[in-house]
Amino acid sequence: MEKPIIGITMGDAAGVGPEIIVKALKSREVYDICRPLVIGDMKMLEKAAAQTGSQAVINKVGHVEECSFIHEKIDCLDIDLLPDNLPFGKVSPEAGNAAFQFLKKAVELARAGLIQAICTAPLNKEALHKGGHQYPGHTEILAHLTNTSDYSMMLSSPKLKVIHLTTHQGLIEAIQSITPERTYKVIRLAHDTLTRAGFKRPRIAVCGINPHAGENGLFGNGEEDNQLVPGIEQAAAEGIEASGPHPADTLFYKAARGDVDLVVACYHDQGHIPIKVLGLEEGVNITVGLNGGVIRTSVDHGTAFDIAGQNKADERSMIAALRSAAELAPKQ
Repeated sequence: MEKPIIGITMGDAAGVGPEIIVKALKSREVYDICRPLVIGDMKMLEKAAAQTGSQAVINKVGHVEECSFIHEKIDCLDIDLLPDNLPFGKVSPEAGNAAFQFLKKAVELARAGLIQAICTAPLNKEALHKGGHQYPGHTEILAHLTNTSDYSMMLSSPKLKVIHLTTHQGLIEAIQSITPERTYKVIRLAHDTLTRAGFKRPRIAVCGINPHAGENGLFGNGEEDNQLVPGIEQAAAEGIEASGPHPADTLFYKAARGDVDLVVACYHDQGHIPIKVLGLEEGVNITVGLNGGVIRTSVDHGTAFDIAGQNKADERSMIAALRSAAELAPKQ
């Protein structure tokens, strides 16, 4: 069985993306589990290699078939859109547009079956918008490019897995957008994803929206009963081991100690904060439910402009994201 080809998109090249890619591809473990192909800008990879002291050769390719997939020889599909003097650490429309184009190319390759998964370095939302692409982030771009309406963001770390009912919305808007149908669909996406990953009967627990999950109407206006419970009950009726709503302040603790396999968070910060407290270095962002079977994982941190180009970035989240991509990729 051949190892999957993972397309690594550079993200915003003015951030830490080039650096963490070069550092991650120093690891023999990465080449033991997959065949990595960087989709980005060759010039920025070469700069990052020089800054980090990497001895790797950057191998420019025009097609997947030209890749070598040899350790210390980084294959790069060069989407040559950036100026030679692009500075690290600054918002740039050119870098924002290029980040979008890197991802677009990766999706094309994935849908054509030429790569088996996508692993993304971070992009910068301000640069993305200035570059002409009005999306909140990677997840929404991927949904648009794959024509997907039912998708969700999953975060994974060694101790905790979290999937979200809503992500990049203001808190009031997010709560208003939660419906029983959305609750059911996200539970189903989580169940199917974990089942494909080898969980025989995934245990899925749903957070409440309000403090103490509403505490029988004491807090809120019945959001748990009206927006969450019917979806949970529908999933349970289909044989999915789904429970809740549970008070979020204790559920994440119980999940981290192994009582459940995955937590359904109602809004962005409810799910992101526990994962990041447990460790940014090993957090992985996974987009679940994309049409065409496109698998996408990502580092769970931003572009870190404050340290970009300074050889200070930590590559462990990128290695973890590549590991997850290899695990989830369809086997040839």
